[in-house]
Amino acid sequence: MSQGMVHRRPVIIKIGGVTLESHAESSALWSSVVAMHRSRLAAGKGGVVIVHGGGKAVDRMLARLGIVSERREGIRITTAEQIEVVMAVLGGTINKGLAGTISTAFGVGGGSAVGLCLSDGGTCELAKTTRFLFDPGFVGDVVGGSGALVSSLISGGWLPVFSSIGMDRSGRALNVNADDAAAGLAKILAAESLVLLTDVPGVKDAGGRVVPTLDGERIEAMIASGEIGGGMIPKVRAALDVSRESGADVFIMSGDDPANLERWARGEVLGTRIRAGGGGER
Repeated sequence: MSQGMVHRRPVIIKIGGVTLESHAESSALWSSVVAMHRSRLAAGKGGVVIVHGGGKAVDRMLARLGIVSERREGIRITTAEQIEVVMAVLGGTINKGLAGTISTAFGVGGGSAVGLCLSDGGTCELAKTTRFLFDPGFVGDVVGGSGALVSSLISGGWLPVFSSIGMDRSGRALNVNADDAAAGLAKILAAESLVLLTDVPGVKDAGGRVVPTLDGERIEAMIASGEIGGGMIPKVRAALDVSRESGADVFIMSGDDPANLERWARGEVLGTRIRAGGGGER
């Protein structure tokens, strides 16, 4: 993948749909995001880039329209009928609303957020996925891209906010799993870290304990045993792929407490760290 004009390594924060909705009316999380962005820019680092999901909001709209939604292996089967709804909800209602909320959190100190889709400015090149034994419909993978636009935005103090949808080279709309979208951006932008904020404190073992560090071998063993299942499967695999290809640290942790992000930024050990090579401390 081309890394374009990126000279400083940003932190990519993926915000899941549950976390997004639970903090929709609260400024604490977004103030933490803005504080981290400003702090990194002041230190000459690469700022923050947000990637968001919004599956629950899509589900509600599909149900309202009488459209049945199906998932396999944690991936939404996206039909021609559904892709227009997905684009409208993720790229419109959620993305622009979140960009506006984060812009408000900047307050009087200057700066603002910019709402984008993955293919804007050639940031992510998308192609219909062929990774599954079934046809998921209008679902895409990130297959390349350039960090030039994001680099320019961050250099100007802007905070990019990406929805997990976009177009392929022919202009066909595609839905990308938000974890995969964040992973793709992390590789394109040569991210320093990828943080996956979710509604659980990390990856748990059979005893319900959060596993501090996971490598590829243990991930596959936990999937085989059923300890990791559902939407956590694409999440950990995407995280592992990022670690292998870019060397970025990847963390899965709870977004329920806005203070977690600030604690993590200070170096506290939180959630589960995914490392291609296993062990070690942050």
